[in-house]
Order: sequence, then structure tokens, then C-alpha cells
Amino acid sequence: QVQLVESGGGLAQAGGSLRLSCLASGRSIGSYIMGWFRQAPGKERVFVAAISSSGGRTVYADSVEGRFTISRDNAKNTEYLQMSSLKPEDTAVYYCALDLHGILTTIPSRYDYWGQGTQVTVSS
Repeated sequence: QVQLVESGGGLAQAGGSLRLSCLASGRSIGSYIMGWFRQAPGKERVFVAAISSSGGRTVYADSVEGRFTISRDNAKNTEYLQMSSLKPEDTAVYYCALDLHGILTTIPSRYDYWGQGTQVTVSS
């Protein structure tokens, strides 16, 4: 069993930055794909970014490409999402996720474990 706990959310102004963290416990994440998703009120959960087990490959949603950076520190069993140039439309609950299958994917149903989410609110 894997537990994922996000932190770092909060309120930011448009153009500002936030850094989200996701600490895993119960299993070492070093062999697994990790991802970030978000869900705005009344909308479906959507893909934000994903990173390979080694950190050597990343993929981003078009809406965050060039503004957000996903990274991981396997020694600390933690992944990160550095968010810059924030926009009001980035407001959502952000979830980290772990994929046991080893294939970099943007599909939420392919991820096996999820955190409880952290709220990010960007004011204009």
C-alpha cells in the first residue's frame, strides 16, 4: 500500500509561483511513474504533468507547458511541481498520483494511488 500526501498549496496572485510537494510512504517510488493532476470545481480531473521513474523524461499538458516543472527526489520519496506565471485558470485541487505500470501516461485511470489533494487558488 502506498500513501501520498500533497503539500504546498495555497493562495497566490496571478503571475506568482507556488511549489507543490508529494511525499510517498509505504513503498519506494524510485521504480514508478509519478504524475500531477488537477480538478477545478464542476470539472473533471485532468492531467497536468508526469515524470519517469528516473526523472529523465517528462510530459506536460499544453496548458502548463513552459510554466510548470515536474521533478522528483527518489532518495526523499518525494515529487514536486514548481508552478510559475500562475493564472486564475490554474485554480484547482491538485493531486499527485503514482503509476505502477511503468509507462509514462496522461490517463488518470492508469494511476494506481492518489493523494488527498491540495487546493491552489490564483487571484487576478
